[in-house]
Amino acid sequence: MHVGTLTGLFPSIYATFISTIETAIQNGMKQTFFQLLSGQLRTVPPVVTADLSGKTVVVTGSNGGLGLEAAKHFARMKPGKLILAVRSESRGKAAADHRALKLPTIAEIKNETGFDAVEVWLLDQSRFSSVIAFADRFEKEDLRLDILVANAAIIPATYRTTEDGWEESLQVNDLSPSLLCLLLVPRMVETGKKYNTKPRIVTVSSGIHYLAEFNESVYDADSSWQALSREEYFNPKFNSDQRYFETKLLNVFFTRSLNSLVKDTPIIVNALSPGYCYSNIRRESKDGIVQAFVGWLMRKALAWTTEQGSRQLVYSAIGGSDNPDQLKGAYIDLHQVVEPTDHVIGFYGKQRGNKLWSDLVRELSKVDGRVGEIVRAYST
Repeated sequence: MHVGTLTGLFPSIYATFISTIETAIQNGMKQTFFQLLSGQLRTVPPVVTADLSGKTVVVTGSNGGLGLEAAKHFARMKPGKLILAVRSESRGKAAADHRALKLPTIAEIKNETGFDAVEVWLLDQSRFSSVIAFADRFEKEDLRLDILVANAAIIPATYRTTEDGWEESLQVNDLSPSLLCLLLVPRMVETGKKYNTKPRIVTVSSGIHYLAEFNESVYDADSSWQALSREEYFNPKFNSDQRYFETKLLNVFFTRSLNSLVKDTPIIVNALSPGYCYSNIRRESKDGIVQAFVGWLMRKALAWTTEQGSRQLVYSAIGGSDNPDQLKGAYIDLHQVVEPTDHVIGFYGKQRGNKLWSDLVRELSKVDGRVGEIVRAYST
């Protein structure tokens, strides 16, 4: 049954149901899979807008999906510079202007929005060297940075490692975005002070993080990240859905820790859920016929469009202008600040977060020594 049919036949029941879902989300209860899907029946607010004149906006993973749709929204607000950070430079150029590779299926930012100040920068988050080169380019070109949307998500079907030795989705979804954010913190602090603004770092998490948690043995390990990366962590075999849920939980942990680090700076750090949207993120899926059919039904009945999901990225980047500080360290769902899963809050949540953070800083400092220096510089 289509959502419109449901609202037409049972308006009072529907309204009560939606109110219950909204209350559950706002109260931060640990949501079930059913509750997450039920939340899809809520109305998606319109996209927020702001004057981005002179500002520099970076959107990673912007050659398609949520990142590209968010970039199009930003383009319509005419920033000083919009940087598409993409894994494939040719695909990024096609996203900026479809004539580059004659790919009509790729959205045409320049043509659709009339905005020309779009640049494509290479960012392959499966390689730390690419992340470092991206951050170094900001320093070399001495650019201001007002908005960084860290949008990264892959769901590999099998266990595999990157050239840096990490489980692929752990690196792409968490380690590399964390490295990028940390390396760009000084540039964003400088921007905020120089222009008297509040730059934002936005991490795209997911409501699916409510379904994840780690066994305490992960926190007891010498390095929680190394433990999570090992193939033997998955018993009896690699579970792509489990790993995706976990990487989105780690996004929330990182956001809270990074916010604590930069709390005395102009930067606002938050994480968000884009909702359940149409995407090709499961392109490697090896679902059977029944699973594939169920997934198709769910998408038809409940999924938001990619553009609707992208509105959540835009809100987290520019919304809440009446009281932006309330968004510091926040987890945002449908333009509202809500509590994340119980696993990250309270006394034990803070302990877990501290362990993950200290291990993360140690691991990333091995990749680039500046990470440790930046953390020490902003720690109080």
